[in-house]
Amino acid sequence: MRQLIVRAGSACPLFKLAAFGLAMTLTFSCSSDNGGNEPGPQPLPVSSGGNGGVDGSSSSVATGSGNGSSSSATSGGELSSSGGNGGVDGSSSSVTTGSGNGSSSSATSGGGSSSSATASGGGSSSSVTGSGGTSSSAGSGGVVYGADVTYQGGPYKTVVIGGKTWFQRNLNYAVEGSKCSNGEVLSDANTAACDTYGRLYNWATAMALPSKCNSKLSTSDADCAITTPHKGICPTGWHIPSDAEWTALETAVGGEETAGKYLKARNGWNENGNGTDDFGFSALPGGIGFSDGIFYNVGYRGRWWSASEYSAYGAYGRYMLYNYEYVDRDYYGKSGLLLSVRCLQD
Repeated sequence: MRQLIVRAGSACPLFKLAAFGLAMTLTFSCSSDNGGNEPGPQPLPVSSGGNGGVDGSSSSVATGSGNGSSSSATSGGELSSSGGNGGVDGSSSSVTTGSGNGSSSSATSGGGSSSSATASGGGSSSSVTGSGGTSSSAGSGGVVYGADVTYQGGPYKTVVIGGKTWFQRNLNYAVEGSKCSNGEVLSDANTAACDTYGRLYNWATAMALPSKCNSKLSTSDADCAITTPHKGICPTGWHIPSDAEWTALETAVGGEETAGKYLKARNGWNENGNGTDDFGFSALPGGIGFSDGIFYNVGYRGRWWSASEYSAYGAYGRYMLYNYEYVDRDYYGKSGLLLSVRCLQD
C-alpha cells in the first residue's frame, strides 16, 4: 500500500471516511485530478514476438499421444508454429497465418479441444487450455477470450489472464443495496453510468451477507462466514476474487508497478489516463460511493472489492488511477464505502 502526496495547488476531492470503530480510522490518499506535478512510474518495454524462419515459410511436425491428434500449418514468410501434444481422447491443433515477425503457441487439452489465434506484425498470441469442453482464443497481442456469461446486467464477455477467467467488465447486478452513480449522487435506479461502469456495492452487499457483517469478522458470526471461493453476488460458478487472486492477476501481467497500464481500458479514463489493455481486462474508472449518497471520481479512479477481510470493519481491495501505471492494494471501510465488483471463475 502506498500513500500518495498531493502537492500544493492540485485539485483533489475531499474523501469522506467511514468510522471503523473506536480504535480504527482509515486514511484515504489521493492524487491531483488535474494532472498534478507528480508523474507516474515510467512504462517498461513490452516484449514482442520472436523471429520466425528466414525469408520463407516453415513447417513443423506434430506428435500425438493417446487417442489425441495434433497438427500445425504455417504460411507467410518469417512466421513459424509448432503443433501441441494430443491428450487422451482430446485433440489440439494450431494454424497460424500472417507476415512479419511474430510467434504463436497452442495449448493442449484432455477430453476437449483447444484452438489458437493468429498473430501478425511482431505480436504474439497464446491459446487457453480446455478440459472436458471447448476453449478458444481470439485476437492478437496475447488477449484470450472465454465464453460469454448470461447474467443480470449482462451478457458479460470473459477474458483469460494467467490461466484464470475474469469478467471483462464490472458487475451490473441490481441487488438490493447496490447503487448507480447519477452525477454527484447515487441512485437506486439504473443509469447510463451503470451500463458503462457497473454498480457500486458495500462489502456485505457484494458478499451477499447480512448488513451486520460490515462490522463483524467472518470468523466471529456464522451468518458472516466467508467460503473459499466466495460466490457473493456473482453467478453460479463464479466468485468475488480474494486478495491473493488479485495479486496473482497483477503478477500475470508483469507486477503491480505497471499492472494498471496493461489492465486499464484504451478509452474511458480522463486526462489521457487510458491504458494499453494488452490482456483484455478493460478496467474502467467507476469512481467511489459513500453510504451518505455522495459519489465522485468517475473517470479518474476505479476501486474493486476482494473477499478478504482486513478487520471487522474493513476489507482489502484494489484501485487504479488515471495518472499512474500501478495497481495498488488498500483496505476500505466495509459499510461506509461502495466499490465496483469483478467476478472470477471458480
